[in-house]
Amino acid sequence: MLQGPKKTMGQARKLRREMSLPEVLLWQELRKRPSGLKFRHQHPAGPYVADFFCHRARLVIEVDGDAHGRGVRPRRDAIRDAWFAARRFEIMRIPAAEVLGNLDGVLQGIVARAGSGED
Repeated sequence: MLQGPKKTMGQARKLRREMSLPEVLLWQELRKRPSGLKFRHQHPAGPYVADFFCHRARLVIEVDGDAHGRGVRPRRDAIRDAWFAARRFEIMRIPAAEVLGNLDGVLQGIVARAGSGED
């Protein structure tokens, strides 16, 4: 199980209280355990906090707003993704606009990806 230091755990608690609308909408569906998959939201993982995490499928889901495509964010996201990949976790990045415009499709894609990673 991924865990984080106290600082990251505190950050995760804060982020749970301040989730964006796309994160809230997606969490409302993921908490229903689609296809029997258990997800955690704003889960501390080392120095990072994963938006959503499915331990059984070794899947980290990140909901990316517009800011993720600008400035230093793409580089920071690549470093973060490499950290997870080095620990054999798959990263699925989903644009926030996609969650807002096609929540059912996003959920189907997550379940398909998580299901394909199972033993």
